[in-house]
Amino acid sequence: MRRQGLVRRRPSEGPASPAKHGSFRGLVGEAAWRRLPRPVRARFERELSPGESAVFVGEVAETRITFVGRLWAQVARLAGSPLPLRAITRAAAVVVVTEDADRRGQAWTRLYHESGGLPQVIRSTKRFAGPTGLEECVGAGVGMALVASVEDRAMVFRSAEYFWRVGGWRLHIPDWLTPGCIAVIHREERQGRFSFTLIVVHPLFGETIRQVAFFRDAL
Repeated sequence: MRRQGLVRRRPSEGPASPAKHGSFRGLVGEAAWRRLPRPVRARFERELSPGESAVFVGEVAETRITFVGRLWAQVARLAGSPLPLRAITRAAAVVVVTEDADRRGQAWTRLYHESGGLPQVIRSTKRFAGPTGLEECVGAGVGMALVASVEDRAMVFRSAEYFWRVGGWRLHIPDWLTPGCIAVIHREERQGRFSFTLIVVHPLFGETIRQVAFFRDAL
C-alpha cells in the first residue's frame, strides 16, 4: 500500500493549462484554496514587485536519509544539488523568494547552514507552465512537472514527471533515471510558524529522504 500523500500523479491528471490559471489559487481551485489557513494563502498569493523579496527564516528540525538517498543526492549535484546531502538537524535555514524575470513564476533560494561546515544553497524556479500548469526547474535544464493540491489544510506539491530541457526541446526522463516521487508539504503551525516537509520515495527502495524544517515570515 502506498502512503497517503505520496502517490505520483501523471500530467494528464492535473489541472488545465497555465495560460488559464497562472496562480497557485487557480491551480488548486477556489474551493480547495479556501480550505487553506489565511497565512498560507497570503504567502502563495503575494505579488512581489521587481527587486522585492519575501524572506523566511527558521531551522531544519530533522533529516532522515538512507544510503540510496545519499547516492541520489550526490548524483543530483550535477543539477545544482537540489536534494539534502547530509542528515542535518537543528541547522539554520533561510528561504528567499523573488519574482521571476518573465513574471510567470518565482525564483526560490534555500540556504541550509550546519555548524562547522559550508552552507548548502539550493536554487530553483517555479513557473506556471507545462502539462500540469506548474514546473520547478533546477540546474542543467532539469526540472519537474508538479501537481498542486490542498490536503488536510496544507499546500502540497507532488512530482508528476521529470524532464530535461535542451534548447527548444523538452525531453521526458524515464522514472528509473530519477530519485522517485517527490512531495513537498507546506503546513501552517502554531505561533506564526509553518513547516516545510520534503519527502522522496523511490519506486524500489521506498522512502529515501525525509526532511522537516520550520520557518516564520521575516519580511
